[in-house]
Order: sequence, then C-alpha cells, then structure tokens
Amino acid sequence: MAKSLYETLEINENAATDEIKKAYRKLARKYHPDVNKDPGAEDKFKEINAAYEVLSNPEKKQQYDQHGDSMFGGQNFHDFARGQGSNVDLDEILRQMFGGGGGFNRSGFSQGGFGGFSEPDLDTNAQVTIDFDVAILGGKQHITLNNDSFDVKIPEGIENGQKIRAKGKGKAYQGQRGDLILKINVSQSPDYVREGDTLTKYFDVPLKIALFGGKVEIKTIHKDITLKVPQNTKQNQKFRVKELGVLNRKAGSKGDLYLKANIVLPKIEDLDEELVQMLESKLPEK
Repeated sequence: MAKSLYETLEINENAATDEIKKAYRKLARKYHPDVNKDPGAEDKFKEINAAYEVLSNPEKKQQYDQHGDSMFGGQNFHDFARGQGSNVDLDEILRQMFGGGGGFNRSGFSQGGFGGFSEPDLDTNAQVTIDFDVAILGGKQHITLNNDSFDVKIPEGIENGQKIRAKGKGKAYQGQRGDLILKINVSQSPDYVREGDTLTKYFDVPLKIALFGGKVEIKTIHKDITLKVPQNTKQNQKFRVKELGVLNRKAGSKGDLYLKANIVLPKIEDLDEELVQMLESKLPEK
C-alpha cells in the first residue's frame, strides 16, 4: 500500500514521533518561501505542512496508515496536491478527509508546528554604530540597507546593545512588509565615561584656582556651565552637577554629571624668576 506522505517528509513508515518532527522542521526550513526563492518552494512547503499535519496527529496517522494513498484517489500526495491547482485550500481537504480542523490558514502557512507562525517572518535584523553624543542627546541616524536609504530616530538616552524598530523597513512578500530591527552600538567618547544614567568627565583646573579657589567655565554635553571651585582642590576631586547626566527613559528623569578635577601645573620657564626662587625656597617638600 503506497503511503507517499512519508515520502514527502523523507522518512520511513516506522518513524517515531521525534523523527517525524525532526524531518518536518528540517524540510520546512529548507522550503520556506521566505528562505527558498525557487518557484516551486511554496507548493512544496504546503505539501510538507500537510504531511506533518496528518502524521503528527495520532488519530489522523492511524487513518492514513490504514488507507494510505487511496485517500487521495490512488494518487501519491505530490500529484494529488498539484492537481488541486494553485489556489488549493489544504485546510478544507484535510477537514473532509480526516474531520476536524486542519493546520493551515488561507496563506498556506502552518499555524502550529514550524515556529508557530501563520505567515513568513519579514523582519530584518541589522546593526548600526552611532556617536556617543547622539546616544545621550537623541537624534537621527541615516541608514542605507538593501538599496534603500532613510533616517531612523534615535531616542535620547539609548544604551549600547539596545534595539529599535523601524516600521515597514524589513523584507517584502506578497504585498506585506516587515520591520527593521536595529541593534545600536554606541561609540566610545574621548571625554565621558557612562555608567547607567551617570556621566563622568575630567576638567582642567589651573593651579592658582586649585590653591585659592575660583570659577571654571566647562562645556558639558548638554550645556556650558560655570563651576565654583573651592580652595585646596585636590587632583581627581569630584564635583556633582545634578541632572546633567543621561535620561532614564523608564523613570523619565536624568542622572547626574560628575566632574573630576585635573590640576594643570604651569611650566617653570613661564613663571617669573623671583616667584620661582621663592617657591623653591618656601614650598614644603611633604
């Protein structure tokens, strides 16, 4: 008794449940129309799904094992499926033959079994590297993909490794269009270190201001500020500036900016000779 559903899945009639599932997944991946562009791939994919729908169901498999290809009018399943025409409703055929629901929607893709989808996955994954400042402040990034150029909006405060979705910029299939899933890689900054919502930056402090106090103009990523520096400021001393860090998109608030003092020593040759002599004699050695 001919049993061509087993031939469709390229297994023998004694195949166990796990073997049937493994064979199905292998063939479904091979002939999925989103992967295989051959003209006959979609029809082959439908046949594979139909065969699996029967052979993975114990009751339907028992019926098929009992009657074989006589259920298809004596034809093997391949010829039977081809004979139904391009708009064949395999769902209806399975209902008539075995009773109950089949496994296919109108597009011919399995709702169960392979991956649990009802239509091909049209999303596209890609990566893009953006400037540190754009990650902190937000902005636009120009993308060129598959001969298509467009801008994507980068949200303020995005982190390295996060993903954003560009609607309608994925793959196209039968009038549908998927999305572009874009992984964001953030370039390192020569000036800032980011830790979560906090930014840290060094700023130069002339020796005179470090010793006697004063004000220093500092350009930050958000705006220019004037920082009051106290007397006896030490190297690496930290100053906290509230809410000049990174936006926490979940909390809706900004972190802080920490400024670390870098004491800039003058060159001896640039100082007055008398001052140099006095410093050399008066400055403590410890």
